Amino acid sequence: MTGTKPKVLVVCPGRGTYNKEELGYLSRYHSGQSEWIDSVDQKRTEQKQTTLRDLDNAARYHLKNHTRGDNASALIYACALLDYKAIDRTQYDICAITGNSMGWYIALACAGALDNDGAFDVINTMGTLMHQEMIGGQIIYPFVDGNWHQIPGRKEWIHAQMAKSAVETGHELYVSIELGGMLVLAGHEIALQHLSTLLPVQQDRFPMALFQHAAFHTPLQAPVAQLGRQRLPSALFHMPHTPLIDGRGNTWFPNSADTNALWDYTLDQQVCETYDFTRSIQHAVKEFAPDKIIITGPGNSLGGAVAQALVDINWYGLASKQDFIDRQKIDPIVLAMGNDEQRALVI
Repeated sequence: MTGTKPKVLVVCPGRGTYNKEELGYLSRYHSGQSEWIDSVDQKRTEQKQTTLRDLDNAARYHLKNHTRGDNASALIYACALLDYKAIDRTQYDICAITGNSMGWYIALACAGALDNDGAFDVINTMGTLMHQEMIGGQIIYPFVDGNWHQIPGRKEWIHAQMAKSAVETGHELYVSIELGGMLVLAGHEIALQHLSTLLPVQQDRFPMALFQHAAFHTPLQAPVAQLGRQRLPSALFHMPHTPLIDGRGNTWFPNSADTNALWDYTLDQQVCETYDFTRSIQHAVKEFAPDKIIITGPGNSLGGAVAQALVDINWYGLASKQDFIDRQKIDPIVLAMGNDEQRALVI
């Protein structure tokens, strides 16, 4: 790579990444962006919502307050977008952008498919609608072993338990997100509670219920998608300046993306169908061959899912969790901006 900048894929995080450890993230890393933060806070004040500053500078992290959709979405968006802006372009050439779940909206903003006002409208509106409607819930469960190898037959077995729970409760269950070596499962609470009794405890924490998470990326969200399309016009969407990889592993290229189709996907299929984050990562590294992957903050929880997606296809010869750990020590290929040591290599 002598004489050329490393190519990087940027990955934007979704809900659940601004936690107790991230309290103060905006003021800690982005104190120089006060004008931008003030502009967002003015919009939130006009809508009688808690400002980002008040949320980020709170004396304590309040699970109920910081994780509700209308607050969490805006907080994560601000942290991630400002992290993206902080990436040192003299060091890195950004070849493509993707995201996990709500991170798709942030990716749209990073790639210029939504301008500042449009990004706020989309993220704040969809986060608020999800919170107000609060249809269903989510749990997360792994299908890989400690080495990040798929356990033969485990995914099929999980699907069989989902079908059994659906019959028992009369409520459908869906795969919400394909997340590396884990499945995020969603549906009505009664079905999720029954399913949790059928899934043996793994790693002392799974099945894990995700607090204040609705049944994202399932047909249950059709009412939310309809409201979103009514409130968010297609005129908000623009041609991206950087390739975007969506939750199907489909690429939206600059100069050729159909912005009406982009609006339709974002506020319909993306809301109501499985978000395949694993495929988006695998497609991105195969099509764009990045030298490194940068995950914007807040938090550092998405790194494992990204690494598991890479191990699944032996990217750069990575065949196990230990391979990834060893490579990260020598020459890290995944840089999480929520990790101070790795952040220093990015900004």
